[in-house]
Amino acid sequence: MHQETDPVRILVADDHPILRHGLRKLLEEEPGFSVVGEASDGTEAVRLARALKPDILLLDLAMPRKGGMEALRELADSTENTRIIVLTAAIDKAQLVEALQLGARGVVLKNSATELLVESIRAVMRGECWVARETVGGLVQALQKLMPSTRSGPRNTFGLTPRELEIIETIVAGYTNKDIAYRFSISEQTVKHHLTNIFDKLGVHNRLELALFAINHRLVGDA
Repeated sequence: MHQETDPVRILVADDHPILRHGLRKLLEEEPGFSVVGEASDGTEAVRLARALKPDILLLDLAMPRKGGMEALRELADSTENTRIIVLTAAIDKAQLVEALQLGARGVVLKNSATELLVESIRAVMRGECWVARETVGGLVQALQKLMPSTRSGPRNTFGLTPRELEIIETIVAGYTNKDIAYRFSISEQTVKHHLTNIFDKLGVHNRLELALFAINHRLVGDA
């Protein structure tokens, strides 16, 4: 179990040595970060993740021998304390959704600024998920295509209140707590209270899981 005073232990998996070594150098210059290993392909990434049990695995999707998605599938159930952040050159909506469903906690574009990568690691270590806000609309559309509801009749609202359903709509749309508070003329503390209740009722742990659940169970959109 990671303690706040411990350094964040990071495993970097990428088939390009220059990028891999560059990431190591950048991350090790960041206070509280420690790079504990490097992998050059998916097979090595799986082996090292299981052996080293890092806090964070930075996983390139496009690697030889075993791609990042295949590695993610293998690691889905066996590295419960390792949070995986996917590195990709371009956002493929369907692939992004699959990665998140398989347990990835974040998606970072390779051409992102260093500070965004650092911020994504810190966010994921806080238990949040990192998906750029501009990706959310596409994510919702992809979810709706990949997880069409086959249910008939009235939807199950899982004991959610009308206000909680409204807040779920805004979460899926990518609103921050501040945005939600402004939209409904309530305090950010009240928003947090609503989210705690929503998480408890649905058995989810963060905003991304909530968005996935909401689309899958027709809590938003054309339900």
